Amino acid sequence: MKFLFALPLLAVSWLPICAATPTAWQTKVQQEMPLLGHRNWIVIVDSAYPWQASPGIETVETGADQITVVKAVLDAISHSSHVRPVVYMDAELPFVPEPDAPGITKYRGQIQAALGNLPVHSVLHEQLIQEMNQSSGTLHVLILKTTLTVPYTSVFVRLDCKYWSDAAEKKLRQAMKGRVSAPPDFGPQ
Repeated sequence: MKFLFALPLLAVSWLPICAATPTAWQTKVQQEMPLLGHRNWIVIVDSAYPWQASPGIETVETGADQITVVKAVLDAISHSSHVRPVVYMDAELPFVPEPDAPGITKYRGQIQAALGNLPVHSVLHEQLIQEMNQSSGTLHVLILKTTLTVPYTSVFVRLDCKYWSDAAEKKLRQAMKGRVSAPPDFGPQ
């Protein structure tokens, strides 16, 4: 009889441990965050996004809704000491009509809330894919596929250096102008 009363207590005490355990995609993001740096990409996509074959691209099925994944990725980036997000979204998104893509209006409000005050660069979908493909030749790209079934909703996050601003880089390049000679010749290769 005492055993029967203990079972529900054991089950209830175990529940928070299960709920707090990160999923495989969350673990992947946490593991890779220290390795990712400026010019790497994390892309959060809908369920019809193609599985790309470039060697630098890694695709992970999340089984989660897109807004949840976007928030988790941005949270992981914000807790890093070395990278910040530069967000790009499909230029087609504002033009997709609700009758052709039910849920698009609700999604636009949700993604705007999830991105908060981050500036969003609007670029044609195919151009974003081309840019990411070019980067994947030498840099790592992490694609997180979600359960979202609404078109033109990909969130492309290019990572940039958190501790070195664009303004600092411009200032450095200006200071170097005319003072740095041609690249050195390292001899036969």
